[in-house]
Amino acid sequence: MTNLLRIDASAQSEDRSLTRQLTSLFTRTFLETAPDTALVSRDVGHSPPPFVDSRFIHAAFTAPDQREAWMDDALATSDRLIDEVVAADIIVMGAPMYNYGMPAALKAWIDQVARIGRTFSFDLDRGDFPIEPMLSGKRLVVLSSRGEFGFAPGGIRARKNALDPAIAACAHYFGVDETAIRSIAIEYQEFKDDRHHASIVDARERTAALARQLAAEASTGSESEPNLRALELNLSDGM
Repeated sequence: MTNLLRIDASAQSEDRSLTRQLTSLFTRTFLETAPDTALVSRDVGHSPPPFVDSRFIHAAFTAPDQREAWMDDALATSDRLIDEVVAADIIVMGAPMYNYGMPAALKAWIDQVARIGRTFSFDLDRGDFPIEPMLSGKRLVVLSSRGEFGFAPGGIRARKNALDPAIAACAHYFGVDETAIRSIAIEYQEFKDDRHHASIVDARERTAALARQLAAEASTGSESEPNLRALELNLSDGM
C-alpha cells in the first residue's frame, strides 16, 4: 500500500487557489489509479505550524533522555509532522509563489520537519559536510502557481525564483533526493490572459498524467496487499 502525503500551503480557499485545485486533481487521479492508497492531508496554509522559537531549539538540541516535560510539549507538533513524512512514500506539495519565494506557512512546516535526531544527523567528523539525512527513498511533487512567468531555468525571471531552489535545498530533510522532485507550475496568473488559461490547461493535463504515472508505478512496484479502502485523514486542525 502506498502512503501519499498532501501538503497545501496556499492561504486561499480551493475555489480561489490554483495550487489547491492542482493538489486535489493529483490526489483524486492518484486514488482512481491506485485505490489501495493511504492519503494524509496536511493543510498548513489554513492552519500554519508554529514558528521555531528558542524553546523549540533548546528542546530539539537536548538529548531525548534528558528532556524535561515542557520540551516534549514544545516538540509535539514537530513530532506529528515528522511522523507523517516518515510514513509517506510520495509527498505532493501545493506551493504557490509568494513574493518570489515560499509561503511563510510552508517554511514553518519545513522548519518543524528539519530536526536533528529525527530527520538528519550532525557530526563534525564528516568534515565540511556534517549533515546527513536520516530519511530516504521518497518522491516529491511540487505543484505551484506564479503571478508572472519565466521562472524556469533559462527563463527571463529565473534569477528571481527563490521558491524551487529553496524546496530542493531542503528536500533531503523529508527523504527526497533532488533527482526525485517533479515540478509543475501555472504561470501568468496576474495577467489573466490567454497565456494564463493555456498554462492552467497544460498544468492540469501534466498533473493528471503524472499522478497516473506515479500511481501505476507504485501499484506495480508494491507487494500484493489486501484490498484496503483509501483512507484520508484531514489534519488541518489539531496540530
